[in-house]
Amino acid sequence: MKLGLEAKVCVVTGATANIGRAIALELAENGASILAVGRDREAGAKVVAAALAAGAAGAEFAAIDLTERDAGERVRAATHGAFGRVDVLVNNVGGNVGIGPFAESDPESWAHDIDITLGTMLRVTRAVLPGMIAQGSGAIVNIGSTAGLVGDTMLSVYSAAKGAVHTFTRVLAKEVGKQGVRVNAVAPYSTMAADPEAYSSGSRFAPGGFFTRAHDTVTGEDMAAIARAPGPLGRQAAVPEEVAALVAYLASDRAAFTTGEVMTVSGGVLL
Repeated sequence: MKLGLEAKVCVVTGATANIGRAIALELAENGASILAVGRDREAGAKVVAAALAAGAAGAEFAAIDLTERDAGERVRAATHGAFGRVDVLVNNVGGNVGIGPFAESDPESWAHDIDITLGTMLRVTRAVLPGMIAQGSGAIVNIGSTAGLVGDTMLSVYSAAKGAVHTFTRVLAKEVGKQGVRVNAVAPYSTMAADPEAYSSGSRFAPGGFFTRAHDTVTGEDMAAIARAPGPLGRQAAVPEEVAALVAYLASDRAAFTTGEVMTVSGGVLL
């Protein structure tokens, strides 16, 4: 199916690893111009090279820490400097510091989890949205999580932040639909890449990242409480490309009558 992304300028945050990397490459394969945002310059250079090889009309990397106050404006400036506008924004950055019962949590970790998952999305969206409104078109795709729909045990603040991502998606869709801007969210369940190149130094899957720390600090019984049984498709995890395919559709004009939706990529584990 032709998605018609050849003339689109797409910003993908958290583009150096896992889901974000797959999204950037999926959009590239459809001929879009890509502004990949991340912190790992080496991984960013690899994404740019892979995007160009996949067929991107253009590809640039912007090394920006999205937790910084002016990060959104820096993303907007980098994209306009490279390509002149923003047609598609994929807010992919998110994560959490640790895992465990809320009663034992550290308030400092709450602020980090909320900011990396919700604050980064707000900053970048606020920076690029006026340009979309001015041009009368745009598509925003926020990466949520099934944790934001049903709540994940031991991940209370992360689940709450992802729930806020979903609600923000719906509210913003109401606000800007008449101005030609669509806003949707994709909520994956567990997503794991087979390719080691899919993980940058900042990935939660990298050595020393969140999942390494989780297995070092949480009992096997607790980890089993978090996991869900395989769904009807017989596996628990998606591959990043399966998430990316839905994102590319929502970014395209093929989804012109779709807005305010939160769509899962979960293999049916919530059934």
